[in-house]
Amino acid sequence: MIPVRLFKNYIGLFCVCIIMGCGYKSNTDNRTVFNINLEDGLTSLDPAFARNQNALWMDNQLYNGLVQINDSLKSVPCIAKSWSISADGLQYTFHLRNDVFFHDDPLFTNGKGRKCVAADFAYSFGRLIDPKVASSGSWIFSDKVAGKQSFIAQNDSTFIIKLKQPFPPLLSLLTAQYCSVVPHEVVEHYGKDFRSHPIGTGPFKFKHWKEREVMVLLKSERYWEKDSTGRPLPYLDAIKAGFISDKQTAFMEFIKGDLDFFNGIDGSYRDDILTKSGKLTSKYGGRFMMNIRPYLNTEYLGILIDTNISIVKHSPLKILKIRQAINYAIDKQKMIKYLRNSIGTPGYAGFIPQGMPGFDGKQVSGYSYNPDKARRLLAEAGFPNGRNLPEIVLNTTTTYRDLIEYIQGELDRVNIKTRVEVTQGASLRELIAKNGVNFFRGSWIADYPDGENYLSVFYSKNKIPFGPNYTGFNNKEFDRLFEQTYRVNNDQERYALYRKMDNLVMGQSPVVVLYYDKLVNLYQNNISGYAKNAQNLLVLKRVRKNIK
Repeated sequence: MIPVRLFKNYIGLFCVCIIMGCGYKSNTDNRTVFNINLEDGLTSLDPAFARNQNALWMDNQLYNGLVQINDSLKSVPCIAKSWSISADGLQYTFHLRNDVFFHDDPLFTNGKGRKCVAADFAYSFGRLIDPKVASSGSWIFSDKVAGKQSFIAQNDSTFIIKLKQPFPPLLSLLTAQYCSVVPHEVVEHYGKDFRSHPIGTGPFKFKHWKEREVMVLLKSERYWEKDSTGRPLPYLDAIKAGFISDKQTAFMEFIKGDLDFFNGIDGSYRDDILTKSGKLTSKYGGRFMMNIRPYLNTEYLGILIDTNISIVKHSPLKILKIRQAINYAIDKQKMIKYLRNSIGTPGYAGFIPQGMPGFDGKQVSGYSYNPDKARRLLAEAGFPNGRNLPEIVLNTTTTYRDLIEYIQGELDRVNIKTRVEVTQGASLRELIAKNGVNFFRGSWIADYPDGENYLSVFYSKNKIPFGPNYTGFNNKEFDRLFEQTYRVNNDQERYALYRKMDNLVMGQSPVVVLYYDKLVNLYQNNISGYAKNAQNLLVLKRVRKNIK
């Protein structure tokens, strides 16, 4: 048995061996290491800059917030054990646990992590809206609070947020990794270098990061959460992340057993893994576990409809019946089956995706496949058989070229002629953000699990340059209902209003909802306890890895 006082040195040496590739096998002493790959790299471990999936995944291991989501996307207690909301919806009072400690760091007294208190949340949230920090998460609070004074530490265990106006989805918003708590003395000491010296309260603590090569996180021995039997979490001893940029190469590492988890299936080898019906091919049957579930991502075609914009004035897309004809012309079921091996759900309802709390495809009227109706609408718009209809330009990126060329073929069958323009991703995003294109492929991935996040895309006050209303949608009844939802605290009543708004959007067709995405997560057969949430948030504190 290893003496307790030597354990830290032992586990440190153990991880250094992993990092240096010295041949040390993690299962020789029953210590469990979860191996993953971060193909898109990683720029920061500072939660104030948790703007992409890899950062979200790693930050979720290192940090905690007031609340967290469960697999049903409900906000449940985390560091806040309970909370109350004032009758006017303007004040949220959180009561904090008293057994949560930051990870050890030399900047703390005697190098031991101190207790996390309400003042730490006041500091962390104030930091998000500090223009000097320039956090990519400033939007979380910037339009909701009057300033840093809106975050109040009443005492060590009571934290208050004061809003300028009610915002019922606030608890969902607070589950975002941007809202993680950080210690002021460590952040202020390292400044911008906190990105690579992270200290949080999460189930794992930072050990090593050699950028673009390897990262290691170790189990936090003082982590506060326990399972239903009273056993401390996490179960794993460590997490090791690699940075293989080529997805096919990374997949081969997974097949060899060198990775425990693999996210998504690239189109270049999708047919090798999946049948057209979305099942594992016989080649891989039984070799690993595949988990498929709804993903809060709506893939769509956006249509600029604001006739005050010059490029819209002479576009046939300004005509509602043309936009509706496009919606009816696309066989989404066939598209999903043959281009995505059935990974996705045809977008027959609204903009809010399947998997979102409150989604009801029967109460939101979208568009099914009806080419005859598309042709009738085209004739009613004054272009029978497409005669005299100007060619429409459809903008996309290389990644989605096959999808867009399929759509081009579908539109051609109903005599809507299109020309596909392929643009580099960053350039196209910039054009869309400046209302520079009429017709484009887009996707909206949930920032937080509430339908408000999707409907905000159509709120008139969020038009460019003030927000993400890329289609220029403007509807007074929609805006009235959108603002009304801020005064509705009951979730079911609010979801009913969401469905009304979604129906209004579908009636005006500023978008063509192509499909609601699905997640494909692969795990080795000896892994259990993994999360199944529709946000694809990697939760490893309850994961077990049985030694082979």
